[in-house]
Amino acid sequence: MQKILSSKKNYIDLKKYLQNNKYQNILLVCGNHFLKSDLYKKIIEYTNNLNINIHIFKDFEPNPSYESVCLGVKKFIDNNCDFIIAVGGGSSIDVAKCIKLYSNMDHSKNYLNQEFIPNNTKILAIPTTAGTGSEATKYSVIYYKGEKQSITSDSCIPEIVLFDNNSLETLSIYQKKATLLDAFSHSIESLWSINSTEESINYAIESIKLIIKNINKYLENDSSIFKDMFEASNLAGKAINISRTTAGHAMCYKLTTKYNISHGHAAMLINSELLPYMMENTNKCSDPRGEKHLKEIFSIIKKTLKCKNNNELKNYFRNLLDKLDLYNVEVNKKDIDLLVKSVNVTRLSNNPIKLENNDIKIIYERLFDRIGDKQ
Repeated sequence: MQKILSSKKNYIDLKKYLQNNKYQNILLVCGNHFLKSDLYKKIIEYTNNLNINIHIFKDFEPNPSYESVCLGVKKFIDNNCDFIIAVGGGSSIDVAKCIKLYSNMDHSKNYLNQEFIPNNTKILAIPTTAGTGSEATKYSVIYYKGEKQSITSDSCIPEIVLFDNNSLETLSIYQKKATLLDAFSHSIESLWSINSTEESINYAIESIKLIIKNINKYLENDSSIFKDMFEASNLAGKAINISRTTAGHAMCYKLTTKYNISHGHAAMLINSELLPYMMENTNKCSDPRGEKHLKEIFSIIKKTLKCKNNNELKNYFRNLLDKLDLYNVEVNKKDIDLLVKSVNVTRLSNNPIKLENNDIKIIYERLFDRIGDKQ
């Protein structure tokens, strides 16, 4: 079970944790912006007082490359590091996970071609957005020769998490919208995933409840609910750690790069048309538990979102996107065939409705038509 640290009282939880553990060399994986934060100053103060050496690694990209991870592994080894602190969004935490995994492997060979060997190095993850839930999952993403590599290992889940409420105060309104929709999409997709379990369903429901309860205050930058938003993101991460994501994510990746929008924004755009399409086509159910189970899941979603009927549920995500003013994307229908070809079929295998290329095309067309109607 993850140990959760609070940011209250000048990060006293972090101070106590460092005092109680005998680390000598810590690898701090972070971006340049973190080096100006109050938390960074506290980490330096606490580690200096405890004679702990801090080694900063920040030489990685927003979509981290395999080569940059290798540089991090080298820094970890060369400095005899015995602990990792990862601060930031999904990228820095993903890099830290890979550094841990690769640190005791054969460094003369490509890490991607080797079996993982679990080790005792612990990771403290400090997410700076309430969205990715990366601190709660066994997944990380890096790029090798421009191709996405999905790394999966239970041994890379961070053992300790610090939720720093201060980090959410400085997020732009768009970042807040996009990241909360990322957590929302994780939970929704986890519910209908063919891999869902009772445990993942419970995590997802609790996450959704926290999001819809606090969304308005969050967008108003009310710090009193930041803890709840972090918890919602963490619960969503725990949910997809069990169930994995589905077509909503498989279909959104090319949208992010093609139209320069955030991941959570793109995922919810897809889910706003995917959900209605699936509700109309439950006869194509591919979940081994059958069509009845899938309809029960839709009923759970309807109840959780407090929708009175199926029509309200079909329009819930559309109305939310409209409310958040997130239909303002300059799309081009000529790109639809390219988008269809970009979809990762492996991700589609988790979806409860079997989707062929024509189904995927219809969903993109419906989305683009709706975006056009809103502009």
